[in-house]
Amino acid sequence: MDMLLGGLSAVFWGVVLLSIIVFVHEGGHYVAARLFRVRVTEFYLGLPCRLKLFHKSRSHGTEVGVTPILLGGYNRICGMEPGGDDELLAPALAIVQREGRVSGEAVAEELGIDVERAYALLVTLSDWAAIRPFYDPELGEKPTQSEYPECFETLARDANLLTEYDDGHDFETEGSTGAGEPRPLADPQKQLEAERSHTYLGCNFIKRVVILVAGALVNVVLALTLVTGIYFTTEYQMPVNSNVVGDVVEESLAIDAGIEAGDKVVSVAGKAVSDWTELADALDTARAEGADFTLVVERDGKERELVVDLPEGETVDAIGIYPQMEPYHLSLAESVQGAFNYAGMVATFALRLIMPQHTMSVLESSSSIVGISVMASQAASAGFADVIAFMAAISMSLGFMNLLPIPPLDGGKILIEIVQLFTRRTLSMKVQTAISYVGIAFFIFVFFVVVRNDILRFVVG
Repeated sequence: MDMLLGGLSAVFWGVVLLSIIVFVHEGGHYVAARLFRVRVTEFYLGLPCRLKLFHKSRSHGTEVGVTPILLGGYNRICGMEPGGDDELLAPALAIVQREGRVSGEAVAEELGIDVERAYALLVTLSDWAAIRPFYDPELGEKPTQSEYPECFETLARDANLLTEYDDGHDFETEGSTGAGEPRPLADPQKQLEAERSHTYLGCNFIKRVVILVAGALVNVVLALTLVTGIYFTTEYQMPVNSNVVGDVVEESLAIDAGIEAGDKVVSVAGKAVSDWTELADALDTARAEGADFTLVVERDGKERELVVDLPEGETVDAIGIYPQMEPYHLSLAESVQGAFNYAGMVATFALRLIMPQHTMSVLESSSSIVGISVMASQAASAGFADVIAFMAAISMSLGFMNLLPIPPLDGGKILIEIVQLFTRRTLSMKVQTAISYVGIAFFIFVFFVVVRNDILRFVVG
């Protein structure tokens, strides 16, 4: 029973913490996209699922909600899917706008292309939120089905051809049209460029990189904030540089000599001491000589001479006394500096993952979802502060890991953007897919290694 409860606790806290952290990550992408007026049709806590609760924003049309699969979060940023370079996109958009609602077969026939390419055009325009799928109940089609329907239709547009996903739209203006209504275009190519401008593809290099970096950046900023808060609110015990003994170790040479907590050490082996630094140096010198030595201590206003009896033929590292301690709080500046030092260590750890000479050593000390769940449960049992500290660690790790130049991570996508910038050409989908397969293969390898480690560490023991 205890094992079952422990397992349920691990699953619960693993899901909670990872969902929050991944949702925050996706929130970074969402905010950056909206900052650049890129259309975002969905933003959810949880993985994609047919069952969902959501609110549709009236200002920019985004569905913001939650799904039952609480294993992270996602958002749909328009224009991040391939297929935006087909020269027939403008004619396809013109057909849909002219007809109001049209099938892929009709588009294929009018353009003189195969049906598969016609549907690819319609799907791309739908991904841009320039048109939308039409699910015909008479054909048994439902929005929850996995495949696209037979027909696509126009979106509601105001007098300026703005959709519900565009800032500043006003469907009350004269000339607005509803979803599924014809709205012929005077210049299809110009309108296509207007639609593209509201997508990820329509952004320049800097904006695309900002959108990609934003998720990891928010994770790192969250972690820095949490770690700074932990440092700033934690009370630390700092040693006092005085010659007064703070504590004595049980069963030590100091106990045998009769030293007590609160004794003020006046001299060591005849050498006067006035603070802990001098006391420690004098003890090191006396122990190094290997012979018994005396301490003069002041106790209750009287000096006493105590003998420290060193064992013959043995090396002694310490006699067993500690300095007095006093509470200390880090300043805000010290807390921020400590948080950045911690971030530097995590970043270095993440970077070592892609260095072949360090990869296995990094993986040996890494954890999978199994280990994260167990440690999250342990942190929850220890208290709120431990949960916050663990969340900060995972958020920081997720942020820096996502910036590694490995597709399909954000860092891998940034790498592709950089390559395209310098080559002045878009990498073909074949090349991008091949690169992604290499990255996926690497992460499958990583997954099995860290899961094996977690099983040995937390299950086998």
